[in-house]
Amino acid sequence: MHSCRDISILVSQGLDKKLSWRERFTVRMHLMMCTRCRNFQKQTQFIRKAARHYTDGLQSRLDKKS
Repeated sequence: MHSCRDISILVSQGLDKKLSWRERFTVRMHLMMCTRCRNFQKQTQFIRKAARHYTDGLQSRLDKKS
């Protein structure tokens, strides 16, 4: 069994690169049992999406000024 620390690292890495099928399986199995790690995954995905939306908005404003 992997620790929550191991899973949080994999969740974070999964935002930047494609995880192997074994890593994805490990994360999914752990998330089925661990509410805290599920919440961590949801929060990191939300933060990533919000940051991307924010930077896209800034870029579109800069494009309009040019």
